[in-house]
Amino acid sequence: MMRRKPILAVVGHGMVGHYFLQQLVEKQLHQHYQIEVYGAERQMAYDRVYLTSWFSGKSSDDLSLVEDGFFETNGITLHTHCEVLAVDCERHILRDSNGEELHWDKLVLATGSYPFVPPIEGNDLPGCFVYRTLDDLEAISAWALGAKRGVVIGGGLLGLEAANALKQLGLETHVVEFAPRLMAVQLDDGGAQMLNRKIEALDVRVHTSKVTEAIEPAPNGGLQLRLADEVLLETDLVLFSAGIRPQDSLARTAGLSLGPRGGIEINDQCQTSHSDIYAIGECALWHGVSFGLVAPGYQMARTLAASLAGEKAAFAGADMSTKLKLLGVEVASLGDAHGRTPGSQSYYWTNEPQEIYKKIVVSADGKRLLGAVLVGDSSEYSMLLQMMLNEMPLPAAPESLILPQSDGTSPKALGVAALPDSAQICSCYNVNKGVICQAVNDGATDLAAVKAITRAGTGCGGCVALVKQVMEYQLAQNGVAVKKDVCEHFAFSRQQLLNLIQVEEIKSFDELLTRHGHGLGCEICKPLVGSLLASTWNEYLLKPEHLPLQETNDRYFANIQKDGSYSVVPRIPAGEITPQGLITIGEIAQRYQLYCKITGGQRIDLFGASLDQLPSIWGDLISAGFETGHAYGKSLRTVKSCVGATWCRYGVQDSTGFAIELENRYKGLRSPHKIKMAVSGCTRECAEAQSKDIGIIATDKGWNLYVCGNGGMKPRHADLFAGDLDSETLIRYVDRILMFYIRTADRLQRTSVWMDNLEGGLDYLREVVIEDSLGIVAVLEAEMQRVVDTYQCEWKTTLEHPDRLALFHTTVNSQQQDETLQRQSERGQLRPATEYHPLTSSQWPSEGWQTLCDLDTIPPQAGIGARLGDERIALFRLNDEVFALDDQEPGTHASVISRGILGDVAGEPVVISPLYKQRFRLQDGRSIDDQSRRLRRWPVQVVNGEVQVSAEPMPLTEMCDEQVAP
Repeated sequence: MMRRKPILAVVGHGMVGHYFLQQLVEKQLHQHYQIEVYGAERQMAYDRVYLTSWFSGKSSDDLSLVEDGFFETNGITLHTHCEVLAVDCERHILRDSNGEELHWDKLVLATGSYPFVPPIEGNDLPGCFVYRTLDDLEAISAWALGAKRGVVIGGGLLGLEAANALKQLGLETHVVEFAPRLMAVQLDDGGAQMLNRKIEALDVRVHTSKVTEAIEPAPNGGLQLRLADEVLLETDLVLFSAGIRPQDSLARTAGLSLGPRGGIEINDQCQTSHSDIYAIGECALWHGVSFGLVAPGYQMARTLAASLAGEKAAFAGADMSTKLKLLGVEVASLGDAHGRTPGSQSYYWTNEPQEIYKKIVVSADGKRLLGAVLVGDSSEYSMLLQMMLNEMPLPAAPESLILPQSDGTSPKALGVAALPDSAQICSCYNVNKGVICQAVNDGATDLAAVKAITRAGTGCGGCVALVKQVMEYQLAQNGVAVKKDVCEHFAFSRQQLLNLIQVEEIKSFDELLTRHGHGLGCEICKPLVGSLLASTWNEYLLKPEHLPLQETNDRYFANIQKDGSYSVVPRIPAGEITPQGLITIGEIAQRYQLYCKITGGQRIDLFGASLDQLPSIWGDLISAGFETGHAYGKSLRTVKSCVGATWCRYGVQDSTGFAIELENRYKGLRSPHKIKMAVSGCTRECAEAQSKDIGIIATDKGWNLYVCGNGGMKPRHADLFAGDLDSETLIRYVDRILMFYIRTADRLQRTSVWMDNLEGGLDYLREVVIEDSLGIVAVLEAEMQRVVDTYQCEWKTTLEHPDRLALFHTTVNSQQQDETLQRQSERGQLRPATEYHPLTSSQWPSEGWQTLCDLDTIPPQAGIGARLGDERIALFRLNDEVFALDDQEPGTHASVISRGILGDVAGEPVVISPLYKQRFRLQDGRSIDDQSRRLRRWPVQVVNGEVQVSAEPMPLTEMCDEQVAP
């Protein structure tokens, strides 16, 4: 009889609860226990730290912390929307809201906290809400549709987050705080006053030292707050955000020991007064202290998982320092921010014009940092925190830690070397300096690799800058320079190559290679230089000197799909389209049997076009007034828009018209990576502008400009760059930002990553763009104007050049349909057009040479497809030689090798496949990367300008038939 696994029940599936499950899996405890998890909410665990982003378009899926298949893969059972109502400690039984009972062996309480609602008369009237869960946010959002004004009761961390939510909903926002200052726990008087000024400048009215005596129905049908000084504050909505309390009711009824003011008492192993029951997170009380931040909860989760695994572990408390953005204002507080330590001394620095306040508290002997307050600029936070936690010695002049550095040095640069290996760099995942340094020693040479190995910087993200500094410090210790060379052919960084192209007015890859490189190039440098040339001179990509640089998407002005077909995306600026335009696209899709899909950028994607159909499809689209959407390039994709003031009752500006203007301005811009923009007509943010590289949100005074967000694999919320701009100023700023990005970003670097790695970050970008600190804005504007003035629709140009249209053939010597493609069925699924069986050796033409095409038909330094009998082969023209290889990319059914880029690896000529970047030698068809893969090669000769190919391929040695590419 199989012995049953002991049952581990987890009550609560929030951030800490789910992190605890991840720790259990990491320690393989899910194989020892049957794990049952109860979540009271409808949703699985989500990120409460970024809860406000829900109002800017983030969905519950976007905020989810649960990996796809986590519960199924690891055999963990999750009961969602299921509350545990009672726990019987003696019988080891719990009862849930579904009426089910579970016998548990060990029980973990991760019930979190609940929002405190002050005992104010009228606190339960319609229009009164708390701000804690996604359900709360949905209720608030629904009520706000008919509201104009909102009041938040509470001016702490959560209160200001709630105020941000009301602002995003477009409400006139007020904050009422009982204490004489905002964030009274974290900030001193000076910091709070600066924060107060900055927040009021954002149109949030702050009322401090105010006691709310009652909430009453107002004569106009709304609500009014009656304050102790007889002042009445009218509103339509009230949000309570006056703090949190441990959610300990379940523990209370179970008879567990609680603190005098609540909280489940735990020891250093997170064990409660019952030996088989544990508590972690905000519901727990450790040595009389409860923790309202997520990082201490994560530490408890790690401690408990280690203890259950039989390891020696103890929770020793947690630092309550915090760094965050409140309504776009940087705020940080650490340690003894109020200077209450006997004998302590404080240093202050205030910059009123820039609204920056900084303070540090040091010990009586001036040797140790005890605390700090930073408002308006928190860039020193990470280093100051490490100095405090690790008791690092202070410089002779402690004030230098917060004063501007005139010599270019900074405390951050000076302090990383002094950190001990035990210094905790990432509190979310408990990663210390030593772990990061070891990752570098093990081969991680960039930030992405360090993050992947250590997880440092992948939680709240507040430590990313310090993680990068530690990485670069260790690289320097190892004698490794951070290599910026783009590839083996150019000993230059992307920025250096761009400078060479601009300064020396280089117009072609061959010219750049002759002056500053060597070899033939590769799949890295060729597209890169092609992009740099396009960003600088904006010439037609299919000019003979530029064609060999283009990957298949840019060479054929369409997106290649996995079967070798292409998708077509006409530009629809801001999503605005006429009925006739829709009809035209529908007719084209029907005529060519294309699968249709509405994209996330408000365009229509047509899938399944063969290479030789592309000119005909685009001829029809151009005739109907469409132009290329550049969906294939590293360029501007779309400018998404809501309907704005034209139709929407909440719109305050013409978002659609402005989005069209922006898209038409930047539609020809080539860049290091794709760029997405959006314009929202009000703060309800229906266009999701704050998840875009350039996001614009209308205000009643103009436009707010957000920069460097993205919604890709590593989502990043955009930062507010400047507010209440007129259209002309905004466009001028965007011109400068995009051109500065093009000048300084690395290859294939999104604006979000560029911002994260930009020394000085957002403040530095503002200095460059707004204040012209580098004296280059006139040049940046001129460069952008040159791109705008030289725009061309690449498909229109192509259709006007018959010699370029000849490139759009699946095979150069046959009109036969591409038998490897798939076609759309009636239900929108894809199916093979015909069965395709490559010829066996017995079916090959037996002998002789076949003339396939003229030499000039093959583009120089590139390839083209051909047929040899019933074989699909690829012909390549490299300098004075022609090569013939299999055209089918190994591991696929797509005949696309002929569309790959030519180059060399250590002097060996290769072709790089367009789908999966496999590299094959032209001399013998062998894979550089996988010796088990090889393309057949045919003998080729050129006679009187004609390309002739032998009917029989060269013999395959050292390979069996099964290893031949299918």
